Amino acid sequence: MNSIFESTHTDQILSRIDKLTIHSQPKWGKMNVSQMLAHCSAFQDIANGYSFPKRSWLGIFLGRFAKPLFYNDKPLAHNLPTIPDILITSEKDFEIEKERLKQKLIRLQKNGPEACTDHPHPFFGKLTSEQWGRGIYKHLDHHLNQFGV
Repeated sequence: MNSIFESTHTDQILSRIDKLTIHSQPKWGKMNVSQMLAHCSAFQDIANGYSFPKRSWLGIFLGRFAKPLFYNDKPLAHNLPTIPDILITSEKDFEIEKERLKQKLIRLQKNGPEACTDHPHPFFGKLTSEQWGRGIYKHLDHHLNQFGV
């Protein structure tokens, strides 16, 4: 399974982000490309321990059983619900959001797995740094596939 903490995988993701344009259209979902970039950037803030969304009741009861969905080899299903705190509905500037996400990924890769939060994921609960690395890659891959890159 790919991990954002392996430099070759981070480089692949960064290359795919660079292929996005302001005109990239989603194959599914409601977010435009700028909102998707902002959403992925906000997700990095959770993984890095800069943002602490509350755990949902559903996550508290079911998250530990569903946790492998976050970091296994199967692609994420389309149109899954998202963490309400990182659901982006406002308009965003494409170039700013693209650069912000790239810089957060470069910093995350540079800081390594030790920089991942100990705070539980809002749905899945406590994750190891290895699980975070795989899950971050999988989440980014999902959204980049959503926009055809």
